[in-house]
Amino acid sequence: MKDLELNPEWDVMEYGCLGNCGQCYMEPYALVNGEIISAESAESLYVLILDKIKEIEAMYDLLSE
Repeated sequence: MKDLELNPEWDVMEYGCLGNCGQCYMEPYALVNGEIISAESAESLYVLILDKIKEIEAMYDLLSE
């Protein structure tokens, strides 16, 4: 996930606990723009995070036209 921090356009914050009791025990997850994204592995989660960021960026691009 350190790769996400390399992009200066994204704010990446790491928290010890997001209050989703037990979810981090069951599967890796992240909170992306207020939405929980989860996957079976950290590698899959990374791909899903990138997909969600692209989706959000496309939405902002569409709204700014």
